[in-house]
Amino acid sequence: MADLADRVAQAVAARRDEAVRLLSDLIGFESTYGNERPVVDFAHDYCRGLVDEAALAPFPRGIEKDEDYTFCDSPVPHEGRPNLVLQTRGTGGGRSVILQGHLDVVPADDWPEAFDARVEGDTVYGRGASDDKGPCVSLILALAVLRDLDIRLRGDVETQLVIEEEVGGNGALALILDGHRADAAVIVEGSNLQIHPANRGAIWYRLRVAGKSVHMGRSQEGVNAIEKTAALFPAMREYERRLVEESQGHPLFSRYERPVQLNIGMMRAGDWPSTVAGEAVLEGGVGFLPNKPMARIREELREVIEAAADDWTRAHYTLDFPKLHNDAYEDDPNHPAVQALAAACGEAGLASEVFGWNVSCDARLYHHRGKMPTIVFGPGSISEAHAADEKISVGQVLDAARAVALFLVRWCGVAA
Repeated sequence: MADLADRVAQAVAARRDEAVRLLSDLIGFESTYGNERPVVDFAHDYCRGLVDEAALAPFPRGIEKDEDYTFCDSPVPHEGRPNLVLQTRGTGGGRSVILQGHLDVVPADDWPEAFDARVEGDTVYGRGASDDKGPCVSLILALAVLRDLDIRLRGDVETQLVIEEEVGGNGALALILDGHRADAAVIVEGSNLQIHPANRGAIWYRLRVAGKSVHMGRSQEGVNAIEKTAALFPAMREYERRLVEESQGHPLFSRYERPVQLNIGMMRAGDWPSTVAGEAVLEGGVGFLPNKPMARIREELREVIEAAADDWTRAHYTLDFPKLHNDAYEDDPNHPAVQALAAACGEAGLASEVFGWNVSCDARLYHHRGKMPTIVFGPGSISEAHAADEKISVGQVLDAARAVALFLVRWCGVAA
């Protein structure tokens, strides 16, 4: 494999300038929620010559009824907003794999130059550089290099470039509902070239507490929804402490000092300074590990509120989870797919380790709904995601491409 690693490294290096141009072009598309079609079309045209088939994949009808679908405050119809699926067919007899990255990005309202890529030495700046267009370029580059070297794989490779990851994973869900499966899945995100067969979960909650609104001059006759909600904060903080305690010692997450959390994120209440607040709406999130299923987190948060609430609050609150709901997951770190990727990273000269990722992404859908062993891996850092002046190292993009190409050889096998 040493000779092959050298050949792959040379082929990747030969495409460096092209990779920088491609990433810059992708960044140039303001592919926020609802505006993804132009970048998908661009990627579709670009990849046609690199794979056996490049096809636009529309969302299935009725996806909104699925329990894992994530709703947005201002939903955009799915018509005319497809995913992109690239097929590299194997000769037969090998293991298959899904490679997946997302082309959508979060807004950059405070960064006017976000969609005008800037290249400075080894660094590319722009919205999506690290999350997730740089990692997507690594996948495309890996496919191109295997074609350059005329390496025919035995197993099928399906590369998915999806949308709606940033709003909760609906693009990935659409493909899984349409039956896309493989023997393993690799989701590219900014993991700093580390190998993650497990992810933390994250769920957003919304707590509404109704009060009794009266003029402040008669405040003794009213019920202040702000005060009733604030009275729950100590119990919520105690629940967070308990979550942290119960998460300690999980082998794949032991390196994190505080792998889970409960966040009190937003609060909207009242409608006039001299009126007792008649309603308070609190929104936040809970991060959790695979030691607890998401359903249990929902139950526990409700139990905490019920136990801490007084009689009024208990009779006048609602708790729901209408937005982000990403379950945690973990796969065996010794699974052959994980070991194949670790070996490929070693052959590429990378200091990659295998452990859990303290982040949530599309991977959990491939694990839970697709029933596939699922790994997160890619260039860039999660600390750059959604940040002003988001950036990525070109060297890491090339490193990830080399590792993915060598992984495909190991996992899918090479035709004689």
